[in-house]
Amino acid sequence: MKTLLLLLVVIGSPLAMSGTPIETLVPIDDVYVPSGFDTNDNSEIIVSGWLPNLCHKSPMTSVEIKDKTINIKVTALKYSASNPFCPEMIVPFLKSVSVGLLDKGDYKILVNDKTAYQKKSMLHVNESSSSAVDEHIYANVHYIEQDGYSRNVQLKGFNPSDCLELKEVKIVSNKSNTYSILPIMKKVRQFCPMKMMPFSYDVEVPKSLNKSKVLLHVRGMDGTSVNSIFDSSNY
Repeated sequence: MKTLLLLLVVIGSPLAMSGTPIETLVPIDDVYVPSGFDTNDNSEIIVSGWLPNLCHKSPMTSVEIKDKTINIKVTALKYSASNPFCPEMIVPFLKSVSVGLLDKGDYKILVNDKTAYQKKSMLHVNESSSSAVDEHIYANVHYIEQDGYSRNVQLKGFNPSDCLELKEVKIVSNKSNTYSILPIMKKVRQFCPMKMMPFSYDVEVPKSLNKSKVLLHVRGMDGTSVNSIFDSSNY
């Protein structure tokens, strides 16, 4: 009996150690900064990166804002390579980082600063033209569907009432790597009963940015966004 218990302890110890993760920095591909945020908006920065293998799990972000500098740290939980569930496989990720309400001006963005994975960018915040939360009502977009064969994508979701109709879709470039897509709605009557209305809006991705991969940043009705990488290298 004692021999069996000792054997279980010897076998279980490496597995217990391999099952205890540590937080570690992860590689970053790019930083995407949508245009058009003002002092009434919850500003967002989107970061793309990759996990080196399946020993890395749960990418996460933390933010520190000091004066006009935004420091973002992107980490993941790393398990020991002796863990039997860690095959070699690169796993890409896309994380939206909320930096909240900011004063007007230009902000320096530092991601994983002073490391081998550091990236830098800039964010400009405009002065709001009114005290309203937003100038427009946006569609309640749930996801972006890409067919992989053209520059056309579909914005899909559910609006909360049939009193809202699509007015127009504006596309604003940050002149670097991001298209902000604004599906602006209009109220067609005063009475707005709650009635979930599915929609699908076709959008053609512009060609003004000289990048094979760009971010599609779609503003949503609830003040958040839906984000997706668009790869135009094949067309």
